[in-house]
Amino acid sequence: MLKQLQEALCRQEEFDALLITSAANRRYATGFPSSAGVCLITRKNGWFFTDFRYIEAAQAKIRDFRIEQVKGGYAKMVNAACEADGVSCIGYEESALICSEYAEWEKLLHCPMVPMKELISDLRKVKSRWEADCCIEAQRIAERALEEVLNDIRPGVTERFLAARLTFLMLAYGGEKMSFDPIVVSGAKSSLPHGVPDDKPLEAGDFVVMDFGCTRGGYCSDMTRTVAVSHYTDEMAQVYQIVLDAQRAGIEAARAGVRGRFVDHAARKVIADAGYGEYFGHSFGHGIGLDIHELPLAAPSGMEILKSGNIISAEPGIYLPGKFGVRIEDMLLITENGSENLTKAPKQLTVCG
Repeated sequence: MLKQLQEALCRQEEFDALLITSAANRRYATGFPSSAGVCLITRKNGWFFTDFRYIEAAQAKIRDFRIEQVKGGYAKMVNAACEADGVSCIGYEESALICSEYAEWEKLLHCPMVPMKELISDLRKVKSRWEADCCIEAQRIAERALEEVLNDIRPGVTERFLAARLTFLMLAYGGEKMSFDPIVVSGAKSSLPHGVPDDKPLEAGDFVVMDFGCTRGGYCSDMTRTVAVSHYTDEMAQVYQIVLDAQRAGIEAARAGVRGRFVDHAARKVIADAGYGEYFGHSFGHGIGLDIHELPLAAPSGMEILKSGNIISAEPGIYLPGKFGVRIEDMLLITENGSENLTKAPKQLTVCG
């Protein structure tokens, strides 16, 4: 990504270097995962500074960057590189630095700092084919895990056990780590969109909502499936079908050139027309990539126009407090003529156990 970042940098007039300190943006720039390190990108070079723990791995993995082990502090290394490359002003990640970190950098750097604003986030919104393929690989792993976990769902099994099984299986099948802590909630708890799994046992007649994903190449997958334990009521089936119809309406509306709010509205209208509008309180979708929640948004406030190469979630839901909830989530790759659904797991109402 160094070339793309330098091309974007050359279009800037306010600064002539990028200081990258956040883990996700470091990985985007270098392809290298680490918990410590600093990137400096100038119009001449890409620099990556890290400590003893990562230097050998960085030298083996990172291409096109000048890689140096930090000695005397990161600011000293950045100052030397800026002097070597004739940098006069540095763009920094204003959304990544806390106040104390910013104050320390500002005190130690010889060049002034200005916010880089959306320079990197704008690039990250549009995925390359390789980035999309990483998301697809992660999604296939998650789907394989789900296929096995469906056999474990029966009365008496706990939410925590299912969350642990999903985690184990995704790692066993090649996931690097979880995209986020799995959500597994059942019965009345399934009305909690971000409920936390605990030792509650599943009961016959419960809905179980499972929201989970893993990473490959650093890129996330994200999916939700809702299944019934042993049997379901007519009301449960009706609500499930409304959510599925809403998801299909949103997917149909998703394409390059439309605003995110247009996609959200298409799904939200289906739920509202069915009389459940007040029970759908989150957005239809969010961007997915190196972070599980990225831009652009398919939300009521989503004014940004979708572009070919965006990857967004498609996850409407209905949540009835004290009764049950339903959410169905896929991942969409936005294209010029519509979208490619990256999720292949079945979506028909399934009964387990």
